[in-house]
Order: sequence, then structure tokens, then C-alpha cells
Amino acid sequence: MKICYFIQTHQNPHQIYRLVRTIKRASPDALILINHNFNRCDLGLTPLQDLSDIHLLQNQEYLIRGDFSCQVQPYLNAVNWLFENNSDFDWLINLTGQDYPTQPLSETENFLANTDCDGFISYWDIFADQIPWDRDKGFKRYYCIYWRMPGKSSYLFLKNFQQLSLVKKRTWLKFYLTYGPLVGIPCRSTPFNNEFICYGGRAWYTLSRKCVEYIKNFVDSCPDFVAYYQGTVVPEESFVQTILVNSKTFNLVNDDRRYIDYRGAVAGSPRTLTIQDYTTITNGNFHFARKFDMNQDAEIMDKLDALIFN
Repeated sequence: MKICYFIQTHQNPHQIYRLVRTIKRASPDALILINHNFNRCDLGLTPLQDLSDIHLLQNQEYLIRGDFSCQVQPYLNAVNWLFENNSDFDWLINLTGQDYPTQPLSETENFLANTDCDGFISYWDIFADQIPWDRDKGFKRYYCIYWRMPGKSSYLFLKNFQQLSLVKKRTWLKFYLTYGPLVGIPCRSTPFNNEFICYGGRAWYTLSRKCVEYIKNFVDSCPDFVAYYQGTVVPEESFVQTILVNSKTFNLVNDDRRYIDYRGAVAGSPRTLTIQDYTTITNGNFHFARKFDMNQDAEIMDKLDALIFN
């Protein structure tokens, strides 16, 4: 069995190299694809030249957080690369440069080799009761179309503009400043209906080859669906879920097997994990966790290495 680890990165090359070396040491036959945001910092593969089957994908787009270009398009690029290069992968696991395994990779890979499930991915109907989001969040993200405002002063202008009493009471405009400055309007025509539900979820998943191939075929045959999501906000937390869950074809486990702590999240960014989190993240319920920062707490990563390579 062959696993492809797709890693999206944007900072701290030394931590990226550490993650790649950990994966290759624990799983020598693994295929690693890296998509790096060169707008944030440079990254080369020279420090990893002693390792095989590591590929740095060339991304010419300017990556903007919360935009289709940031996570969804690189994921689709990786999927296309796999099939264009006739890769014999069995599972695709997407990670960031700030993720790390929380158990030996042999255990994770044996688990995948023996499961009868097709994918591990968190998902929920965005309008259902008792979901992690409020009802307005899903509507605002995926039932509206947005335009990014140019200029350095746009953020402050929109922040003040949306607070005006007349704007609050009468405008149908939507404002998204967390990933903005963005201005949007409710969309009159969406891809969603009672038979094709809009799903949300987290942007991290472990998918079998047949799920990945289904995504590729769906995207290739439904350009209008892709174009629609290109106008939404944070599409990485809905795009894949909506495609796969609506297919009603796969045995999907509603669990991405990741530990992420969003308590006290700032602008959607989860809390950085430390040595105090070790017991929680290694309790056997998770394959990976995020996020880590070796400059802030390297001890937790050292202790995970001891577990991974014991």
C-alpha cells in the first residue's frame, strides 16, 4: 500500500524539512507532494536531496487566505499531478507544514490498509441543528458571492462602514473582514437544493484513491460548480465535503482523525500545541495534530519523535 502525503506550506522551512524527514523515515515508500506559498518565504528541496519521491509542485498563483487559490486549487493541482503521473497511491492525506504525526505512521498506515471505509472527513449540513457553526456562518460563506476590495485602506473603511446604523438595517450587502476585505451579495442561483446539500467541515481529510478519483472526475465535468465556489469564502471547508457526501457512493467516516484546538482561535487560526497537550493528542484517537511551532515549543515535537520511532 502506498500513501501520498500532500503538504501545504508557507513558513518555517526548517520545520517543513523536519516533517518531511519524519514521514520518510517512518514510511520510506511514501510519496510526498509539497505546495509552498513562495510569497511568504523561499523553499528548496536541496536539504532533502538524499530522500526519494519528494516533489515540489510549481504554483504560479498568488495565494490569498480564505480564497479558492489558497487551499482548494493547490489540492486539485496535487490530485491532477497524481493521475497525470500515473501514481499508484492508495490514500491521499493532506497536511500543513505545521502538522505532525501523533502515533507511529506504521499504525496509521496499517489502519488504512485494513479499513473497509473510503474516507475520513468531518462534515455537516450547514443548516442542520447542533453543528459547530451557527446558521448564518454557512449561509454567509457559501450562499453569497464576494469581491475583494483593493487598496490598503479598504479594510478599515469596510470595518467602519458596516457599523453604520443605516447599513445594518437596510443593506443586503455581506461583509467578510476575517479573510478580507471582502464585500458580497446573496447569490440568486446556487448549486444547492434538497437533493444536493451544501456541507461544511474541516479542511483536512484522509481519502482513498477512489474518493480522490471521484473528486477529479466531478471537477472536470462540472466547471460551473468550481466557478461558483471560486466566488465564496473559505471554500476549503465545504468544497470536498459537498462533492463526496452528496455522491452517496462512499463509506465515509465523519471523523478526520486530526486533533485541532480552536478554543481561543484568532482569525480562524487554531491554538499552537505545547508539551502540555501531549497526553491528549497521543490517546490513540488521532493520526495527526496541528498546529505546532518548533520555535515556540520544540519539546512536544521531540517527544512525539520518541513515540513515532520507538
